[in-house]
Amino acid sequence: MHHHKNIVLIGMPGAGKSTVGVILAKSLGMQFIDTDILIQEQTGRMLQEILDEDGPDAFKRIEKETILSLQPRHAVIATGGSVVCSGDAMAHLKSAGVVVYLEISYEEMEARLKNITTRGIVLLPGQSLRGMYDERIPLYERYADLTIACSGEDLESVVGNVIEVL
Repeated sequence: MHHHKNIVLIGMPGAGKSTVGVILAKSLGMQFIDTDILIQEQTGRMLQEILDEDGPDAFKRIEKETILSLQPRHAVIATGGSVVCSGDAMAHLKSAGVVVYLEISYEEMEARLKNITTRGIVLLPGQSLRGMYDERIPLYERYADLTIACSGEDLESVVGNVIEVL
């Protein structure tokens, strides 16, 4: 277990990064940081508002700046699904800790995302959920230090599996 290091959770929207992150932080006695919540606190707006009003590029820029401003110590960090679109943000996170990819199938993601239009999911103009999924998979795989299969697993199992591989 890397006690001095942070644990960075990446994965698709709906993979459970925030939920798993909270339980993981509690289980390991670590701080918990949710970058989506940080973005909302810093901008005073909901993620979906930023996407609707400013567009995906502006959102990704804000997300990158938010992550580059982090200097976490002994924290579990839940990132937004689009964080892997920024090489700079991912380099910063990788230098700060171990990157754990919470992997779910497309079908599982689709089933979990009931509120796609209000959830703050970064889809490029004209991009389908499937298109976003296919585009991001290679990025998650590239940046992951560890991969945890989450499809069909309950939260406790996922948290246990993460702790086991650390």
